Amino acid sequence: MFSDWLTSSHFIMIGLLFGFAIAHSGLAALRPRGEQLIGPRLYRVLFALVSLPFAVVLIIYFFNHRYDGLQLWQVQGLPGVMPLVWTLSGISFLFLYPATFNLLEVAAIAKPQVHLFETGIIRISRHPQMVGQVIWCLAHTLWIGTSFTLVTSIGLVLHHLFAVWHGDRRMKARYGEAFDAVKSRTSVIPFLAIAQGRQTLKWDEFLRPAYLGVTLFTLGFWWAHPLLMRATSNVPW
Repeated sequence: MFSDWLTSSHFIMIGLLFGFAIAHSGLAALRPRGEQLIGPRLYRVLFALVSLPFAVVLIIYFFNHRYDGLQLWQVQGLPGVMPLVWTLSGISFLFLYPATFNLLEVAAIAKPQVHLFETGIIRISRHPQMVGQVIWCLAHTLWIGTSFTLVTSIGLVLHHLFAVWHGDRRMKARYGEAFDAVKSRTSVIPFLAIAQGRQTLKWDEFLRPAYLGVTLFTLGFWWAHPLLMRATSNVPW
């Protein structure tokens, strides 16, 4: 009975997540040396050529196998659950994509650089991508309720928790005492530094095109969600 629901897709997803974590975090760790060897722009292109296809594979595989395994709970018919899931998903995107502030650097048109930010959403959390991933995982695991989705969410959260330590370590190595000062005024847990009086939230810092772009992207993704699901279902994975 145990093997009836523990499908091979659970283990394949664990392998994919582990491979992505090695590739993504490994390339991030090698960035200083890589940029010295081939330059910042070419290294950004290399990073994208490895990370983006890997991420696409993960997304497609998750969509196609999200209902695999044991159905742990079923709340999709309960009142208020769908609005809650969509609201949490929307909030998660606002945390997940602050790195898109410098689109020209992301696309390697401008010289990619490592920035020591302490404005906008960084005042809420020093690691907004981790916060966004946790919120996204909570929303989708609640909605789908399968063992496969739970395994995927646990893997994603563990990777992002590792990235918190890994990111702080790299920023400390790069900026030294300047990062220590930022770290003392920010927090990993959302709003903790603000609640403790170490940070002040400035709403005018959110009035910038990047936040509008993320909001429009989120609305567009919500509109295209059914189309995306149908498209991925055609991939025989």
